[in-house]
Amino acid sequence: MNAITLIIIYLVTVNCTSFIFMGVDKHKARKRTWRIPESTLFVLALIGGSLGSIAGMHLFRHKTRHWYFLYGMPAILIVQILLVLLLVTSPIEILVM
Repeated sequence: MNAITLIIIYLVTVNCTSFIFMGVDKHKARKRTWRIPESTLFVLALIGGSLGSIAGMHLFRHKTRHWYFLYGMPAILIVQILLVLLLVTSPIEILVM
């Protein structure tokens, strides 16, 4: 398995996890039970699950009234996209073993 395949598997996994966590937290909010901490939701987005978090927010209509989620999640995604573009266009050759 090459590095690109591993990165894709990682991103799919962390985005699916972020999406599921948004749905579970919404379910728990409706049932008024123990909730997933907001910091956990943000950490999942920061480690690569921002797309899944955004999709979960809008599909489950969860955390859309909180400005820090409404603007924070897309901001994280934009920074991640810019970092990828920076890496791809970098003149430095990255050695992956």
